[in-house]
This record gives sequence, C-alpha cells and structure tokens, in this order.
Amino acid sequence: MAHEPEESVEATHRELVELAARFSQSFGRLMNQPSEDDGLNYHRLGVLEILHCTGPSRMKDLAEALSLSARNLTSLADGLEAEGLVQRAAHPEDRRATLLELTDQGFDVAHRSLEPRLSAFGQLFDRLPAASQRRLASDLRILVEAMDEPC
Repeated sequence: MAHEPEESVEATHRELVELAARFSQSFGRLMNQPSEDDGLNYHRLGVLEILHCTGPSRMKDLAEALSLSARNLTSLADGLEAEGLVQRAAHPEDRRATLLELTDQGFDVAHRSLEPRLSAFGQLFDRLPAASQRRLASDLRILVEAMDEPC
C-alpha cells in the first residue's frame, strides 16, 4: 500500500506533462496564426507593442524581452521592415548596436491592433472562472520561474 501513492504521483506527473505539452503546442499554433485583419501573429505584435510602449529599442533588448533568439528577432524585424512597420537606426552611443523603431505606419498599426488582438488571445481563458484564471496565472508564474532557474 505504501507504493500506491508514488504511482499516483507518477501518473499525475505524466498526465500534467502530457497536458502541458498538448496545451503548449495548441496555444503556440494559436499565437502563431496571423490575424486576417493585419497579418500579425503574437511575436510580430509583441515587437510592435514594445516599440509602441517604450519607443526605439536595441534589437538585443527586444530579443530578450520577447524570449527570442537574436536570429528569430532579426527575421521578424526583416519582415516588419519590409512591410514598412519598423525601421532600423544606428544607436547614438553604441556603434555595434542597432535600434529598431516604429515608422508612422507601424505606430498606426500597433495603435489599432494591439488591444483587440491581445484581447482575442486572452479570450481562450474566459472558459475558466475568474478564480481559476487567477490560480492558473499564479501557478504558471511559479512554473516559469522554476524553468528560468539555472539547472
């Protein structure tokens, strides 16, 4: 009988891992889907949001803030720049750094798109009662912090 609780814990862990993986994959697909209105997925929208809220930013800082590799951010910046939403500029104090800033068109798109798109992403969680949403946010915060700790 002493062995049963361990199996139960192991089964619970297995179920949590499987559900977390399925949620992560499905949520990732949702976040990567471009909007029909503006063609922005979550990461592209994230770049615009940071630039909209804080102004020009070093690409390295943007990559860190969005948990993206430098390569992925460069790819995002290339696409956004090709669409006329952002532009690169030399950093005034650091010749090695490149700033990314919104163009006027990028500011308009960010201003128009941020609120409705972020709200649409969050509507998935409306299926949970408010108390469950708060508990989930707290629990996810704990798990994210645990994963960010060095091994």
